[in-house]
This record gives sequence, C-alpha cells and structure tokens, in this order.
Amino acid sequence: MSKVFDRSEINGMVLENRFVRSATWEGMADNDGAVTPQLMATMVDLAKGGIGLIITGHAYVCPEGKAGPRQLGIYKDELIPGLKEMTAAIHRCGGKVVAQLSHAGRFAPEKLTGQAPLVVSAEEEAGKTLYHEITGQDIQEIVTAFADAARRAKAASFDGVQIHAAHGYLLSQFLSPVFNRRQDTYGGEIHNRSRIHIEVFQAVREAVGKDYPVLIKLNCRDFVENGLSLDNSLKVGRALSDAGLDAIELSGGLLTGGQLSPIRPGIKPEEEVYYRDEARYFKNAISIPLILVGGIRSFQTAERLVEDVAADYISLCRPLIREPNLINRWKSGDRCKSECRSDNRCFVKGLKGNGIYCEMRNK
Repeated sequence: MSKVFDRSEINGMVLENRFVRSATWEGMADNDGAVTPQLMATMVDLAKGGIGLIITGHAYVCPEGKAGPRQLGIYKDELIPGLKEMTAAIHRCGGKVVAQLSHAGRFAPEKLTGQAPLVVSAEEEAGKTLYHEITGQDIQEIVTAFADAARRAKAASFDGVQIHAAHGYLLSQFLSPVFNRRQDTYGGEIHNRSRIHIEVFQAVREAVGKDYPVLIKLNCRDFVENGLSLDNSLKVGRALSDAGLDAIELSGGLLTGGQLSPIRPGIKPEEEVYYRDEARYFKNAISIPLILVGGIRSFQTAERLVEDVAADYISLCRPLIREPNLINRWKSGDRCKSECRSDNRCFVKGLKGNGIYCEMRNK
C-alpha cells in the first residue's frame, strides 16, 4: 500500500491516511453561524469518503471577524451544541475534524460589522491610505477571541484547531509588509509582525492544553510586490514550532489577486503543486509535520510529494467539492486524477446562498 495511506498522528490525533481536506468556505451555516443539516451532511460525506482529516471552513472567532454569508461561527457558547452534534456525526463515520479559527480582517464587510473593516494598513491597490489601524486593546481582544474559540472547539469535541494566518485575512495581514505599516511593536521587522501570532498561539495553547493538536495555516509567500517573503515566512514557522505548534499547513497568495492565488482557475498538469519548492524549503528547516495545499490534482503527484519528503500530508480543497469520495476511489485502485476542472463555479453557486456545489458532481 502506498505511503500516503499510512496511519500517522499529530500530537496524539491518529489519522488513517495522509490526505487532508483543506479548510473550504461552505456557505452552509445559518445566518448566525450555527451548524445546519446541510453543513452536517457535507461533513459526513467527506468522512465517509475516506479523507484522513477534515478542516472546517474558516469559523469566525468574533462577529466583526466574519468574512461572508452563511459562514460557520465559533464566537459564542450557544453554538457549541450544534458544533458538537456535527463532530459526533463525523466521528461516527470514523473521521477526524479540526476547526479552523479565523478573523477576516480587511475581508470583513462593513455591512456585517457596522464599522470600517479592521485592516492593519493601507490597501495595496494604488497605494491608497484608507485604513483603520487597530489598537493594542483591539489586538488583545482578538487574541482572547481566538483562545475562547479554541476552548469552544475542544468543548464541541473537535480533534484539534487550526489558526488561519493565510490568504490576506487578519493574521496574514500582520505578516505582510503590503498591509502592515505599523510603527509599534506589531510592525516593522518580522519578529514584530509575527508577535500577534505567537500571542494567539500561546493563548490558544493555554485554553486547550498541551495534549491537544494546534495547527496553523500559513502563507509561504504573498506572491505580490513587497509581500511576505519565503525567508520571513520560515522565520515565523520556526518561531511557532519552537513555541510548541503541532503542524503547519503551507499555502500562499492573496485572495485579492497577484500571482499564484490559492484558488486560481484552471490547472494544467505541468502547473500542479503551486508551492512545491517552498514546501521543500520548509521541510529542510522545521521538525514538525508539514501539510501542503495548492493545485494538487493527481494521486501520483500526491504520492511523490510524500515519498520525496516534500510534505508529510497532502491537502485538497476543490477536488473534494467535486468528489467527496476521491480518497476512497484512489485507495480502491482507481488512480485517475481528480475530475475537478478548477473553474471556481462551485464558489459562485455558494455566493448565491445555497452553499458550494459542483454542478458536474452528478453527471
């Protein structure tokens, strides 16, 4: 049997294979972020489909950190019973699930927050100076919100949590010189720009304990001019690893555009694996498990990445919207590549209010 189907563990969380469902906005929660039967059914389909680990779509840790419609929430205790019902359904199918914790930052629509978006610094477009720099008190409230969300995740029987620090959301903004032009201890050199990440991690760790898996999703680069560099990203990864982080999921790019957007449309065979070189750079320098996402569409590519020790785990997003049963199909011996066209029409459907869905799924 291929190495990608080996059993492994991350801080005591035993996984049946090395495939991960990368956090994917489902657009299936109700208006206050609560779990719905539709969302639960989607999670159960993924668990039945053989994926080793499910990471939920980004769950907002406070109301002002909500990114969009029908997004999963984890910002109040009243949401715990629904979340616990969902994790129980996943566990009954033999699955494991991690809650991704997120604050939207500049992606928080003003209509949702009733105030200006909480961005760290100026938008990159045309050097505009329209921004609202959050205060030190704001930062501490955000750190507390992440810790409280992690506590709720553990109470809801999630198998771990992942801190979202990629793609231009709030924690990603702090790392990026494009956004972060602060003059205080949270700006300037990478040690300062990553200060909030260490504080969030330490607060989360204190909330959940040392034997509970805590992961992070991190940009390897922003792939825009003056954005986060690979060297600086690795410094952040090392600092978090030294602090006791359990695993890094490596991604890249910004949802606002630039090269190598994390959900860019159309992937030619020769373009598979957006961040292969960056993953090797990380693997050579860190000792904790590395999860790699971005443009992986074929079993052969996934297998080679693990066998060549470029990554410990392979993370998939859009292919599992198209085929929730993809991992079972590969394990059964049908190693044809994912049927996903990477056209992003699944997300367009989600924005219409009915949840993400591949129109080709039943054809």
